[in-house]
Amino acid sequence: MQVNLLQAVILSAIQGVTELFPLSSLGFQVIVPTILHWSINQSSPEFLPFVVSLHLGTALGLIVYFWRDWVRLIRALWYSLGQRLEHVQSEPEQKTIWLLIAATIPAGIVGLLFRHPLGHLFAAPRLAAALLLVNAAIMVFGERLIRYRKEDISSMRFGQAGGIGVAQILALIPGISRSGVTMVAGLWTGLSYETAARFSFLMATPIIGAAALLELHKLHGGAHGLAVQSVVGLVVAGVVAYLSVRYLMRYFETRRLLPLAWVSAVAGAVFTVLLALHG
Repeated sequence: MQVNLLQAVILSAIQGVTELFPLSSLGFQVIVPTILHWSINQSSPEFLPFVVSLHLGTALGLIVYFWRDWVRLIRALWYSLGQRLEHVQSEPEQKTIWLLIAATIPAGIVGLLFRHPLGHLFAAPRLAAALLLVNAAIMVFGERLIRYRKEDISSMRFGQAGGIGVAQILALIPGISRSGVTMVAGLWTGLSYETAARFSFLMATPIIGAAALLELHKLHGGAHGLAVQSVVGLVVAGVVAYLSVRYLMRYFETRRLLPLAWVSAVAGAVFTVLLALHG
């Protein structure tokens, strides 16, 4: 597999934007190389670890933005150990960290058990383009789920957090956005847009980082020569992800998912046509 430095920068910038905007970073990583006629073997076992290295940059960008939150949450996790459930539920930060853990478990298990079969979907750009349209439909549906607009993550129940985690499993398929489906699931529990976005980005950090660390070692065996590209890509993805989450947290203070759903729909339609012309 050949990925030159310019291609790595382009892919990492795409990753930093589309992982956090509800546009499916995996879908774009599958589709863009095909449309641009890059000589990248997307079914190669090295392609998935390379993409995952960009996810590590995204996770680092999220950590930098939410570092104060994570300091408080990790401290709360430490204090919660050994406490009774009633006490944990009465302390907002302690409950929040356990809600995030509950939401992370489903996709973590499925991703670990099925990461190799899911890797074959990287060779299916037409499927990814079609699923961008499905992704848009999910967000349009989510607009109808607004009920209460809770502003506190800890107001959720653990079963609701687990349901958001189950929704996150869909994002393992290229074309379905992690932030999109988890925000829709958060809206279903009654969270406001801003609170649903915050929970979505916080829960994405550990699972993206863990997936990256699991696959990253495969890049540096020496035979594929992707060390420089992966490091540059990691940095670019991290910077772009930081700027993206900073923008989106302000965006969702006053705006909704629907405009972003239209972006996903247009992207899916355009990519479908371009891939059909590509043959």
